[in-house]
Amino acid sequence: MTEQNEIFARKATQTHLNWRLVLACLLALAASLPIAIISVGKLLLFVAVLGLISASILGGRRDHGWAAVLSVRVVLIALVVFAVSLVWTDADSATALASLVKHGKLLVIVLLVGLIQTRREAQIALMAFALGQCLLLLVSWALTAGLVPPFLPPYFGRGVVFSSYLDQGIIFATTAAILWHLQPLRSPNLLWPRSLAAVFVILALSSVFLVLIGRTAFVIAIALLGLAAVWALPARMRLATLLGLPLLAGAVLFLAQAHLPSRVSQVISESKSYSQKADTSTSSGWRLNAWQRSAEAIAEAPWVGHGVGAWTVTVKRLQGLKGAEVFGAGLLSNPHQEFLLWGAELGLGGIFLLLLLHIALARDFAGFEQPVARAGISVVVAMGVACLFNSTLYDGLIGDYFCIVLGLLLALGLRTKEAHG
Repeated sequence: MTEQNEIFARKATQTHLNWRLVLACLLALAASLPIAIISVGKLLLFVAVLGLISASILGGRRDHGWAAVLSVRVVLIALVVFAVSLVWTDADSATALASLVKHGKLLVIVLLVGLIQTRREAQIALMAFALGQCLLLLVSWALTAGLVPPFLPPYFGRGVVFSSYLDQGIIFATTAAILWHLQPLRSPNLLWPRSLAAVFVILALSSVFLVLIGRTAFVIAIALLGLAAVWALPARMRLATLLGLPLLAGAVLFLAQAHLPSRVSQVISESKSYSQKADTSTSSGWRLNAWQRSAEAIAEAPWVGHGVGAWTVTVKRLQGLKGAEVFGAGLLSNPHQEFLLWGAELGLGGIFLLLLLHIALARDFAGFEQPVARAGISVVVAMGVACLFNSTLYDGLIGDYFCIVLGLLLALGLRTKEAHG
């Protein structure tokens, strides 16, 4: 082992209670808390990393690991393009800047990779994340049982703690995959025992399928279960596993038949109503109409888009006289589909950039050790599915959740790779 690798190995096993570690743990915990706390954590992260970069440059050190992570470069390119589109945006300046800030949460991925500088720091931050998620899950089940703690905000629905059934279902399904795939990391690199991961997976997926009943979360959970099954089985059995996924989905659908089929039939009914009489008063009708107007917006400006923050003003114009009635009085709405949002704002290049981000993340994770690779790719798959049905990265809380966990996992993979040389 070279002298440099020996230094990395020593750093990876040392844990110092420093401001970087404290901040990383606070942000990791914040992923399970209300959006106001996440916002404060992001602000502290931004200020802290700016200070870290300044101190490093003055000290002669310029590499924080960013050059080794392709997805970091894609994030920065995307944010630069969004910022440049301020020049031609159809939105007013205040709306455009507010939208840029919402897209800017992607910067959390980059900042966490730079903030966390050893493998052990990444592990501790992930343990803080797991602790927060376990507490969130326990509170969710307490609410399901009718026990409402006095410290909670107004009740959002059965089993819902701080956000919505949609966000929380996606979060539980994704975290279940993270905890399950990372548990093979054994002492002296112990994150959490297999028993804890198993209990969390059972309780989290039970909540997704039987309590929260979010359609997007249902699809994500099935996809992540199938992915885990494919990885767990010998290569000769993987094709059969993939073919058996529809049976798994059917079995879960049967277990959740008291709720989910009615929601599926509701989607079909609302979609038919929209196709026949353009009814936008229903959830599915509104979404289909928003997707149609988004496609029209992309067709109007396919190369440069309408600029950051311009989705709402553009689709209202395309909707005509009923624009404000359909899309509301606000100016920061979204089409509930991330690819269409980026396409309307940045043109076809925006859709390509978002697709490239998913590919870059998957490529980065594929180069890490197996537990981190599988956990990270599971998150990328969950995010990709969520972006097909919601503006996931643009929305608050759920977008923050994905950016935080991606930053933590990229930091763990990168610092582990450095430690092992």
